[in-house]
Amino acid sequence: MILELFEGFDHVLLEVTMAVIPLLVFFLVFQFFFLKLEKERIRNIFVGIFLTFIGLSLFLQGVEVGFFPAGEVIGELLGERENTIILLPILGFLFGFTATFAEPAIRILNYEVEKVTSGSISKNVMLFTLSIGVAFSIALSMVRIVLGIPLWIIIVPAYALALALMFISKDRFISIAFDAGGVATGPMTVTFILAIAVGIAEVTEGRDPLMDGFGMIALVAITPILSVLILGLIYKWKERSSA
Repeated sequence: MILELFEGFDHVLLEVTMAVIPLLVFFLVFQFFFLKLEKERIRNIFVGIFLTFIGLSLFLQGVEVGFFPAGEVIGELLGERENTIILLPILGFLFGFTATFAEPAIRILNYEVEKVTSGSISKNVMLFTLSIGVAFSIALSMVRIVLGIPLWIIIVPAYALALALMFISKDRFISIAFDAGGVATGPMTVTFILAIAVGIAEVTEGRDPLMDGFGMIALVAITPILSVLILGLIYKWKERSSA
């Protein structure tokens, strides 16, 4: 049983290694030419990098072994039920909302945003904004799979709207928005929610699990951008109202 849990762990270790090595190289270059940190701080940094490597490897292995198979089974069961056009958007919204709460990268982004902005943009506000954006994208993805809506009909207007909002939203929210689009497609969303979409597509006649799964990730990447840009408009409106 234990050996089954670590099946394919070598590939996970390789992927995490390829992700950590560039950061380690950058640190060593800056340490040699610019930082000149003391040996004690360097030791603590290397211990932290090692713990990050182990923790990330175990986390990704757990996601691969646990969340993806569970999500696929849930998707197949949901896709076989009646009234899926009503049920799936509601469940998709709930799945997307809760998965975003559990996404480690989003937690880190929200913490850094609050720190950099000196608390003017609360991490809780960012968390709910991104959660609603991702939840809406998952619900829309479920509808798209069931009805067979082409991806470009949704993606093209969505990115056009994002480009338009860039010119009227607050400047600080623009960079945050596009960072949010990247971190929202983390291991929790890509494995668990994508697995549900794949399971639904497999049991829905005329649907391609590969293409429909790709479409879901594309939607997850754009909706957090839109939600953060809209949040910037709300902040901008509040500042004008209080002026």
